[in-house]
This record gives sequence, structure tokens and C-alpha cells, in this order.
Amino acid sequence: MSEPVKNNVTWFNFTTLWFGAAISVAEILAGGLLAPLGFKMGALAIILGHIVGTTLLVLGGIIGTNERIPALVSTRISFGQYGSYVFSILNVLQLLGWTAVMIIAGARSVNQITKLLWSFDNITIWSLVIGAFVLVWVWLGKDSGWKKANHIAVILLFLLTLVLSVLIFRNHDLFSKQVTGEMTFGSALELAVVMPLSWLPLISDYTRFAKTKHGGAGGSWLGYFFGSSWMYIIGLGAAIIASDPDPSAMLLAANLGMVALGIIVLATVTTTFLDAYSAGVTLLNIFPKLNEKKIALIMTAIGTGLAIIVNIEQYQDFLYAIGSVFAPLFAILLTDYFLFKNKTIQKDLLINWAALIFCIIGTILYYQFIKFDFFFGSTIPVMLLISILYSLTWRLTKTWKYVRKS
Repeated sequence: MSEPVKNNVTWFNFTTLWFGAAISVAEILAGGLLAPLGFKMGALAIILGHIVGTTLLVLGGIIGTNERIPALVSTRISFGQYGSYVFSILNVLQLLGWTAVMIIAGARSVNQITKLLWSFDNITIWSLVIGAFVLVWVWLGKDSGWKKANHIAVILLFLLTLVLSVLIFRNHDLFSKQVTGEMTFGSALELAVVMPLSWLPLISDYTRFAKTKHGGAGGSWLGYFFGSSWMYIIGLGAAIIASDPDPSAMLLAANLGMVALGIIVLATVTTTFLDAYSAGVTLLNIFPKLNEKKIALIMTAIGTGLAIIVNIEQYQDFLYAIGSVFAPLFAILLTDYFLFKNKTIQKDLLINWAALIFCIIGTILYYQFIKFDFFFGSTIPVMLLISILYSLTWRLTKTWKYVRKS
């Protein structure tokens, strides 16, 4: 008989977990995309977008804490068992993509450092090294040793953010320098919203172990909001000042050679761990007898391989693809759970056709709003529209379900 799951993860654990997750080269590079707006408007888009995105993220996490289920299992509430399988497969694909993006982004930054320090230039080797570190982190798992290691990592990463902030904000050109390129406020807002949204299919994998609902929600919100907003602003500032958001350049300019090497690797590992681990948890929704740690190790290995053979650093379209699927999906789930108080997984429900149809409509609308370049971005109006449409038609479509025959 297996041991009962211990729901003992505290407010502090969640704060450090999500702060560490947010501190990554990928988030800094995403912030750099907003540079054409200038610092003041770019920072405003970052803050507003993260308030919305992180709040949506935490609402999804509350479901995990209340029901003690992983994120993709919770989608069975609205979409049924087979419906959740579809989203599980999509989530595994996006997590593999994120694993590869994180590893290659970190490897390129590290390679910049070693090329200057020791004339060692081999991105493939560094991808393998970072992948190996992620494997070790996954192997440690969620035990007490991992918690201690994560706390130490977050302290070091916090020091990194301070160093990078000083390097950026001491430059007097930050608020006045003109930046080439074009970007509207709506596009910038969307890029800020969609990053926390990309964690929605993962957050309950961790908040299901929360000691209290307030601890899981509050710690997750604070950790991710401040960590991710900070990373975006650092990337924004670096892109404005140096026309290059890659943090390795700034760290080298500050003569932090070996220190820079260590913190770039650490920042990459702490974030990539969450992607790889949640890929394992997601597959358990389809194959419950699998071992989540072993699957996470396999996912890390596959993601490392993808980082070496596939060029996927241009991830703006990748972020949009994530938002197009998971924005309408969670609009429906959150509406069901919090508005209609539908909190039970119906074991005989295989597919809720109405929910799936609205999710497809939402995906189409998402790309239309991107074309319109709406002031509020795409995620916010799409989630509101799908929630309203789903609410208005709920009674008419409640029989559009495929259920298991007894």
C-alpha cells in the first residue's frame, strides 16, 4: 500500500519555487521584445500584463489545492476524460518545447561567457551539460533535499537580479534612448500576459501539495509576479541600453566571468525542472500507472535532444500558440468551477462537446485578435468572450456530452 501524499508545501516554499521558476534567460529575452515601446510604456505593459496573467495562473492553482489533483486532471471537470487527454498531449508538446527553449537559451548564454573567458565555443556541449544538471534536479524531486537546494538556488538567483538591476538602472540613457523597431501596447501586453498563462497547465501539479489554500495561492502569486515582472524589466532595459537582452553580455561587462557562468546555468536549471517534471505529471493523466519521476527524466533527455537539433529560439509565435489553446480552455474551466460551482469530475463523462467547440472557437478568435492588434491584447478579450458565450449557452448545451455507457 502506497504512503499517503503529504500536503506540507508552505507559503514560503511556493514563493521560492515560483520566483526561481520566473528567473530565466527565456523570460529576460521575452522582456527584450518590448524594447520598441521604450522603458516607461514597456514597463507599464509588463506590470499590467503580469497582474492579469498571474491572477489567472493562481486561480488555476486554487483548483489543484481544493481538489488535490494535477492541472490537466482538473480539465476533466469541464471537458471529460477524453477531452483532458487531448489537452494532455498538447501540454506535453508545449512542455517539451519549453524544455528545449530553456536549455538552448541557457546554453547560448553560457557559450558567450566561455567563448570570451577561455575561447571555448560549443553550444552542443553546453546544451548537454545543462540537460545533465536538469536531470539531477529532477532526480532530487520534491523531497526535503530538493526544498533546501531550491531555497539556496533562489537566494543566489535573487542576488543575480540585484546585480543585473544595478547594471541597467545606473545607465542614464535608459529612459531617453530611442529604440528601433515597432510594437504596439496591445502586443506588448499580450506578451506579458501569455508568459504566466503558459504555466497554467502546470501550476496545480504543485499547488495540490499546498499546506493551505491561502499559502499556495499567495506564495505562488508573489513569487511569480515579482520574479517574472523583474525578469521582463531587466530584459527590456538591457535591450534598450545595449540592443541585446542576453544577460551574459551584461555580466561579462561587469567582470563577473565565473559567477556569470554559474548563475546562468542555475537560472536555466531551476526553471527547466518545472517543465520536465510537469510533462511527467501530465502523461500520468493518460497513463496513470507510469512513474512521474522516470517520465520527467525521459522528457528532460528528449528536450535536451531537441535543443541540440532544432532551432526554436524564436519563441514569440510559440508563446502565441500556447495562449491560443490554453486561454479558452481555462476560461471554460474557471467559469465552470468558480461561477457554476461545478467542482466534481464526473467519472462517466468522456467528452463535453460544447466545451470543446467553444475552445476551438476561442483559438480561432485568439488569432483574429492578434491580427486586429487590440489594445488589450488577445488573451483578455478571448477569455471574457468565451466565458460569456459558455455561460449564456450552458443550459442549451448541457446535453451535448458523450458519456460512458453503464
